[in-house]
Amino acid sequence: MGQQDAKHNPLDLFSSFFGGGKDSQMLDEKAWQAVMGLPLFAGMDAAERGRLRELAIRLLADKAFSGAGGIEVDAGMVTAIAAFAALPVLNLGYSWYEGWREIVIYPGEYLYDGEQMDEDGIVHHVRHARSGEAMEGGPMVLSWQDVEHSGLGEGFNVVIHEFAHKLDMRNGSANGRPPLHSGMSPAGWAHDFQAAYDNLFHRVGGGEETLIDPYSTESPAEFFAVLSEYFFEAPDVLQQEYPAVYGQLARFYRQDPLARLQTE
Repeated sequence: MGQQDAKHNPLDLFSSFFGGGKDSQMLDEKAWQAVMGLPLFAGMDAAERGRLRELAIRLLADKAFSGAGGIEVDAGMVTAIAAFAALPVLNLGYSWYEGWREIVIYPGEYLYDGEQMDEDGIVHHVRHARSGEAMEGGPMVLSWQDVEHSGLGEGFNVVIHEFAHKLDMRNGSANGRPPLHSGMSPAGWAHDFQAAYDNLFHRVGGGEETLIDPYSTESPAEFFAVLSEYFFEAPDVLQQEYPAVYGQLARFYRQDPLARLQTE
């Protein structure tokens, strides 16, 4: 997703996670005001912005931010990340992000070299560039170049994507179904997501240029994470393409970004 050459493997740099990086930081007021001016946050009222700020401050205090690949992490960078990350849990609460600590930031895309299990349970050795990664029970890795391209209302947000994976992992390995709230139907969730996934998979396979990023068809876990990006960044697109999924995400995140967009 990013545009910088991949040169590093985050798994080779665990010593820098704990030795040479930044620890928890304070919110940078100038950066906060700049981020709040992005299209992603348009339509939020004063109460919502207040809750968002409180969640961002808590995340900054709770997580340790480290630089890798030669990048120097500063307060402005972590403030932007915290603002994006706070949005999905605006009405869920910070406890959804507990249980892990580190966020590692690369200048751009980095090289992942390791093993990956497919949907059939077969493990493959893979080597490819990534713009982010959420490790079950462990660190999160983000490309700063991709963070800088987030928040523009274009359906892309690497921070929301990776934090959606973390939400998905609250009940085990990422599989596209996070812990659902009381009153939400697991069968309804599975039906609506599967129907949308199958539809997009066949459209992409047929060579159609789709409004939704084709990367979402890599797996149910990626489908949930990518559609979470669209839910917040381009809710009109998601509502147009897959209204049933929009409804499921509105119930899960307890938000209606399309309504906020329409107030502008």
